[in-house]
Amino acid sequence: MSRARWTLAVAIALTLLLAWFVLYPIAVVGAEAANGTAWHDFLTRPGEWAALWASLWISLASVVLAAAIGIPLAFLFEWFDFPGRKTLGALIALPVVLPPLVGVIAFLFLYGESGFVARAIQALFKLEQAPWRLQGPLAILLVHAYSMYVYFYLFTRAGLARLDVSMLEAAQALGADRRGTLWRVVVPLLRPSLAGAAILTFMTSLGSFSAPYIFGGGFRVMTTQIVATKLNGDLPLAMVETVVLASVAVVALLILRRTEGNDILVALGKGIAPRPRPIRRAGVRRLTTIAGWGLAVLLLLPHLTLGLVSLVPYGAWTTEILPPVINFDNYRRLFSEAERLRPLLNSLWMASASTAAAVLLALVAGWLVVRQRVALRRVIEGLLVLPWALPGTVFAIALAIAFSTNAPLQLRFVLVGTAVILPLAYLVRALPLTGRGLLAAYRQLDPSLEEAAASLGAGRWRTLARVTLPQLRPGLAAGASLAFVAALGDIVASIVLYTYETRPISIEILSSLRLAETGVAAAFGVVLMIVSAVVLGVGARR
Repeated sequence: MSRARWTLAVAIALTLLLAWFVLYPIAVVGAEAANGTAWHDFLTRPGEWAALWASLWISLASVVLAAAIGIPLAFLFEWFDFPGRKTLGALIALPVVLPPLVGVIAFLFLYGESGFVARAIQALFKLEQAPWRLQGPLAILLVHAYSMYVYFYLFTRAGLARLDVSMLEAAQALGADRRGTLWRVVVPLLRPSLAGAAILTFMTSLGSFSAPYIFGGGFRVMTTQIVATKLNGDLPLAMVETVVLASVAVVALLILRRTEGNDILVALGKGIAPRPRPIRRAGVRRLTTIAGWGLAVLLLLPHLTLGLVSLVPYGAWTTEILPPVINFDNYRRLFSEAERLRPLLNSLWMASASTAAAVLLALVAGWLVVRQRVALRRVIEGLLVLPWALPGTVFAIALAIAFSTNAPLQLRFVLVGTAVILPLAYLVRALPLTGRGLLAAYRQLDPSLEEAAASLGAGRWRTLARVTLPQLRPGLAAGASLAFVAALGDIVASIVLYTYETRPISIEILSSLRLAETGVAAAFGVVLMIVSAVVLGVGARR
């Protein structure tokens, strides 16, 4: 077989494989949802429309709140110089280390009706009941604002770092004041960064499950509505809800992408970013430093709260403001009891397997799309990015329905209930992370390096190991670390597809909370947070 035919065969095989576990489950759900009366039930039930509307306005409000917090912080830490700026700038981004479920339970322990803050206020004012209940849409928005402002903060800082100081100087030379320069020059140049952050925040909020599940109460969004419908045994209606949420996500993504524009203006000029301006006035400088550290402590409180609660033994903390007893009993139970340790080991091997498979597929896709420029390259890229455009609940339900029937002629096999289904779900969700990272890395790789290695007698595999992979290492490390952390803390696919034998750490955290074993749940959360931080740290160093 010639090289061209072999490359085409690999491209066709990869396209069919990606289509089978990315596109095919969605198509199965769409086809089966068209049958029966489920569409009529969806259209005539007010609760369904209420959940759909709730998903939309919660997502839009999350974008507004995240932008209101993240953008000013980005300007503060990128444009002004004050003591501790670099350290504080790193601490401000720490919420990204918390997996979604861990961040939610940290908020529960800190701000919930039986949390530290509520207990302190109740004791201070001698109230008979907790001063509030952390439940409903406001609680969901609070968690979303805390966890998602980081997108606007990081994207805006990156955009500000790419600004050309000569453009700002030219605007000022033409008579523009600071406000005019901001709105007429800076904001238009930041539009791609702001649009990217808005897209990421909106899509993340639309697919959010942990916060609505823990804090929603009677308030439901589409993600929790789908899971509740499936657990109630109404699979046809769950399929319709899945199709509706998938359609809304795709339409919203297309609308938001139209606002993104292009980044060509940012590339003009000398590329010299403006230097941070020192705050001259001593009082303002001192106030800024105090406010910065105060904000950093506030953002670290959920992390610290999680660590403290993990040290409280079962039944030792009742009505006191602070726990009367702390020890390492929860960690001893976690690592010494086989049933406690199994979910952690399950999560580790499933996250590792899905990440390795996603990296391998991304490597092959990058070689075909960038190096070989096969005719199917746009299809392959589209299949890699599609899982990012759809909420995790959609894919979880689609996989559960498509692979719960044994019909080999239809390419459907019984994978639900086996140890394969969860790693497959994690793999699908990891494809955009590894795929985009490695495609970008391939496009930055100079082909002459591989040509030089070949001219010196290196074979295909030796060139790959000694030249290509080392050059791809930054993109590979970034995509792999993000994919691993996302799989390790996943709750959306896990709650739909797990079995008792394959239950991951997120399900064990929920089980511990239901049994009022808050210390054990917090200990699992701390372990998950530490592992995630280590993996992301290693990925960043690479």
